[in-house]
Order: sequence, then structure tokens, then C-alpha cells
Amino acid sequence: MLRLSKLSDYATVLMCRMAAQPDAACSAAKLAATLDVPLPTVAKLLKLLARAQLLTSVRGGKGGYLLARSPATISLADVITAIDGPPGLTECITSPGTCSIESSCDMRRSWSAINHVVVGALADVSLAQVGGMQAPLRRMRIS
Repeated sequence: MLRLSKLSDYATVLMCRMAAQPDAACSAAKLAATLDVPLPTVAKLLKLLARAQLLTSVRGGKGGYLLARSPATISLADVITAIDGPPGLTECITSPGTCSIESSCDMRRSWSAINHVVVGALADVSLAQVGGMQAPLRRMRIS
């Protein structure tokens, strides 16, 4: 089963919440309370997202974090990669050379192609689409 980490899941929820008001600075405390996610987790996510240049930090009394770019230009792949690193369906995709059967595996090329499609699909979905601010998601055909 393909599954996002809990941190990536929380990060996408957090980013979608921020995308709903892209010009408003959000504090870690406010986001934690609004999303019902523990404050240390939100603070960690905000730092990782800022390090990936998806958020900017604003100091001061009305400070917090802002989206670094328009919600239409931040993809789900951007968010997931900021938290977990590049998405990979199998160990041979994420960590080449670590699988004991990698050299004799007939599936590696297929998994690589499938992984490319999945990552492409995540890259094609923006925060604006997920948040309903842009054209809705359309069904994707994998051919």
C-alpha cells in the first residue's frame, strides 16, 4: 500500500490552510490550535517547509509564516519532498544499491516508470487545486 508519512499528511493540511489566506501570516500556535495538531509538530513542519523555501518567516508582533509563492505554483510533490524527501515507491527507487536483489530484479525498470508517473501526478496538483481555489482536479489516466 502506498502511504504518505503522517508528517507529510499534516504538512499538506497545514499548507492548504495557509493557501486559503496566502497573504496572512500564520503563527505556529494559531495553526496548531486551528488544525488540532500538537504545537511541536507544527513548529517542526514550518521549519522544514521554510528550509525548502515553500514558506518565509516574518518576525514581529504580527509575524509568522507566509507562503513563499502563489498557491497555484506549489505542488503536493513540493510539500511531500520538503518533509520526506523525493517520493519513491520502492527501496531501489529511493535508495539505489540498498536492495539485495536489485541487480537481478526484473521489476526495477517498471517500478521506476510507475514512480515517475506517481511523482508527476503529485507535481501536477497545486495547493490552489486542493484548496478549491482553482479548477478542480480531473481524473488522471495512466497509460
